[in-house]
Amino acid sequence: MLSKIKELDKTLLFLVICICLFGLIMVYSASYPLGSIKYNASNFFFHRQWISFLIGIFAMTMGFFLPYKLYQKWSPLLVIGSIILLILVLTPWFGEVRNNSQRWLQLGPFVLQPAEFVKFTMVVYFASVCGKKHKALTSFRKELLPPLLLLGVVFLLILMQPDLGTATSIAIPCFFILLCAGIKKRHLFAIAGVGVCAVIYLAVSAPYRLARILSFQNPFSDPNGKGYQLINGYEAIASGGVFGKGVGGSVQKLGFLPEAHTDFIMAVVLEELGTLGLAVVFFLYFGLLIKGVYIALRAKNSYGTLLTIGFLFQIMVQVVFNLGAVAGLLPITGIPLPFISYGGSSLIVNLFTMGIILQISRNAKHIRIPLVERRR
Repeated sequence: MLSKIKELDKTLLFLVICICLFGLIMVYSASYPLGSIKYNASNFFFHRQWISFLIGIFAMTMGFFLPYKLYQKWSPLLVIGSIILLILVLTPWFGEVRNNSQRWLQLGPFVLQPAEFVKFTMVVYFASVCGKKHKALTSFRKELLPPLLLLGVVFLLILMQPDLGTATSIAIPCFFILLCAGIKKRHLFAIAGVGVCAVIYLAVSAPYRLARILSFQNPFSDPNGKGYQLINGYEAIASGGVFGKGVGGSVQKLGFLPEAHTDFIMAVVLEELGTLGLAVVFFLYFGLLIKGVYIALRAKNSYGTLLTIGFLFQIMVQVVFNLGAVAGLLPITGIPLPFISYGGSSLIVNLFTMGIILQISRNAKHIRIPLVERRR
């Protein structure tokens, strides 16, 4: 055990812990007004996030020591369990409704968001299917269709919550796994084309989603409705300047900015820490991306490579969706900022995946392991 700890990838661990500690500070700063008003405890959300962080550290430790090859064997059971959870969350007996969305599972004193666990299981499943092959995936019907159909089932179940943003953020890393696994170009373009068309249709077919898109393009057309959150986010960003108002100095979190401690926590970061705070966040995520790609290229086997790629892009897709929404470059999807936004399920699952990547890094070879050769 001591030898394993000595071989720990200290750079990756340092980056992850830094992002988490930064997130804990910002969760407290962004949430204490709401905690004081709603629960008469300024540290209400911070306390829960701190507990989730400790559980996440334990989960990361388990991910580091438990052989990641086991997930390849367990992947069918993990997917079945995930589908059961997604079905349960839609029932009136277990599902909890918040803001007209039924995304949470009430299990006694605990509230879980199954979609966060599905992000993990779908990456494991796709990496397991593709990692078993010793050559490029060439048969669409035998090798690609089964996992794509399963992804479609998961996508529809999450869409029923409804949560198009999370469903899309689950599908994209699976696509990147297929890309790195070496599927044929015609299959690649066909899957991408169908996926993009489906997301566009679903986005414009539902009135409330279409309203979000229109408000994102021009939030000032509905300043007291759909554009309210984005406009207040703009005000927070503009008032922060280069150096910010200092930690705790945000005005928008005082009841003006909805979801200040979750989806829009980056607006509070910019208001309190300014552009320099944004630069720090970018630096940490960019470092995580570069380190993750390096580990993926040195992984001991193709399964380790695909697993790392899947987990890495799962994180980065959420980062892009979240920061894009806060900046007004993408529609607001409700996707949290990994390791920083308030949310126990997300934090625990993300730390667990980082533990697995730490294990893959420890077992990595010193020479580059190429991705599966692509066939035309």
